[in-house]
Amino acid sequence: MIAYLSKMRSSTSEMAGGETTQFLKLSSAVFYGLSSFLITVVNKTVLTSYRFPSFLVLSLGQLTASIVVLFVAKRLQLVKYPDFSRDIARRIFPLPLIYLGNMMFGLGGTQALSLPMFAALRRFSILLTMLLELLVLGIRPTLAVKVSVFAMVGGALMAALDDLSFNLQGYMYVMITNTLTAANGVYMKKKLDTADMGKYGLMYYNSLFMILPALVGTWLAGDIDRAWQYEGWNDPFFVVQFLLSCVMGFILSYSVILCTQHNSALTTTIVGCLKNISVTYIGMFIGGDYVFSLLNALGINISVAGSLLYTYVTFRKKPSGGGGSGDAASSDKKLLLPAAGRIDNV
Repeated sequence: MIAYLSKMRSSTSEMAGGETTQFLKLSSAVFYGLSSFLITVVNKTVLTSYRFPSFLVLSLGQLTASIVVLFVAKRLQLVKYPDFSRDIARRIFPLPLIYLGNMMFGLGGTQALSLPMFAALRRFSILLTMLLELLVLGIRPTLAVKVSVFAMVGGALMAALDDLSFNLQGYMYVMITNTLTAANGVYMKKKLDTADMGKYGLMYYNSLFMILPALVGTWLAGDIDRAWQYEGWNDPFFVVQFLLSCVMGFILSYSVILCTQHNSALTTTIVGCLKNISVTYIGMFIGGDYVFSLLNALGINISVAGSLLYTYVTFRKKPSGGGGSGDAASSDKKLLLPAAGRIDNV
């Protein structure tokens, strides 16, 4: 009888543990999807809907929030990363420059372009990464990957040909961001010795080293005065969204780690892809700057289809056999390496 009750208790515990695991998997995936979606929408709302005059000041806010949150979190022993030393700057250079440029030009593109076009043009970063991997690392993509990437890029080009809200400055910002994203991804593969710092360490020191140059550059551009004179500071809804935009970068990175920890890098990437698709279509109604045309909409849909195909052909092969778990862990580690603070550029 005792043995039977013990077995029942063990079985009940296993069922409860399984339910908890499923809940953690689902909730972490939903948390990442919402975080990834919100950071894009909130940035767009602050810069376009509220007409905040400076994406440079917003990037300063995001840098400051990353430094403060990570510093406090380390003091409270919630996160771990190496203490400051003189060789850290040498080890991670030029990642701080890429990180800052990617953040600033990314926000600039978000302000200048409609979300559907921004999402479509951001897929050029995958093409640039593919080319740089071929030139620098000697990695040759498969035919299926080439087809999916060219579908994404071809769709984006088709959409750009009939973009009735065309903004040259916005296009330049996005293409610079794409170049920096590709450079960061390839550079991280060659600088895996910095991975011992962890994602938090890279984010903290990238922000720390760039906060002063960013402040000086923003002041020289006159954006601090423009932001100071902005009349929306009296609007509590704007202030809440501005502060939310500042901290969402950290929340997004945390949600990426959480989702991958309880699921896999594959799940995280698929959720990021689905987020970008939702941004593409919902973004047509956010900001009020998307102008519909048949050719533009067709191009955007082709780009979305290419994005789905890219996700499928890239991750359809799962590790199998004896060393499967080790290979999967290695794969997850590489996919967790930050690509300009995000891994959801599909």
